[in-house]
Amino acid sequence: MTISRRTLGTDLTVSALGLGCMGMSEFYGTADESQGIDTIHRALDLGVTFLDTADMYGPFTNEQLVGKSIGGRRDEVQLATKFGNERLPDGTRVGINGSPEYVRKACDASLHRLGVDHIDLYYQHRVDQTVPIEETVGAMKELVEAGKVRHLGLSEASAANIRKAHAVHPITALQTEYSLFTRDLEDEILPTIRELGIGLVPYSPLGRGLLTGAITAGSLENGDARNSAYFPRLNGENLDANLALVDRIGEIATAKGCTPGQLALAWVLAQGDDVVPIPGTKRVKYLEENVAAADVTLTADDLAALDAAVPRDAVAGARYGDMSSIDR
Repeated sequence: MTISRRTLGTDLTVSALGLGCMGMSEFYGTADESQGIDTIHRALDLGVTFLDTADMYGPFTNEQLVGKSIGGRRDEVQLATKFGNERLPDGTRVGINGSPEYVRKACDASLHRLGVDHIDLYYQHRVDQTVPIEETVGAMKELVEAGKVRHLGLSEASAANIRKAHAVHPITALQTEYSLFTRDLEDEILPTIRELGIGLVPYSPLGRGLLTGAITAGSLENGDARNSAYFPRLNGENLDANLALVDRIGEIATAKGCTPGQLALAWVLAQGDDVVPIPGTKRVKYLEENVAAADVTLTADDLAALDAAVPRDAVAGARYGDMSSIDR
């Protein structure tokens, strides 16, 4: 298994496939720190060096886990974390905070938890609708000038706010949901970031596991947030409809000699050399399966078959039960 390199923005070179670390600490069932550390170590050994976390995951414990995992190997890693979804240590959600004072405070806290002297890519996790994005990015720019951050990113930002932010300081990457099941960004956001030279970092490129074919009704463990109304696509009649789409993907995957998840990841990778998906997992087995997707080559006929199997408007249910935090 070999992982090539891709460049986000003008000069942030990362592994073509990253690793989302969120599920190692929260949301997707039981957390197991030692298992998470093993997975990160295996990722680095396989050349997956682009690691993604955020202060809100845990909260706070995921950054600590990632920091512990990269001890002695910091030079191998392109480290990305995020701020803006403010939470208390007990997990209470305070809200979205993009104030300059909070930007500075959040960055220092992340650096401490990660045990590093700089963050390679620092994202605003969600746009604060009460603070002009120019003010938030202005504070982020100061972090670059202070040497605490190397590159700036946004997550789930609208095309208009991407332009405003990029005018204050070059934005290296936009992180947003993108997969065979989520393609709305193709209309306006993707053309905008390509015009500006901003890379795309798709999260949930496997549709929160749906696209792997491993999820069925009742298969998720208790405590997994995907069982909740917050993820409409994974529940009730929506799940049934979406699993029918996954079956179509599975048929194409079988013909290609790969798994449905590998096919779905290969589709994202085929969308351009400026696209670096970050599938999340807490298990070495699934990490290795995801890495093997980089060796799946899709022809024009394959891409057309996938478009026909999963039309853009065929997916049942919204991405989130509450879309109010998504900048439009």
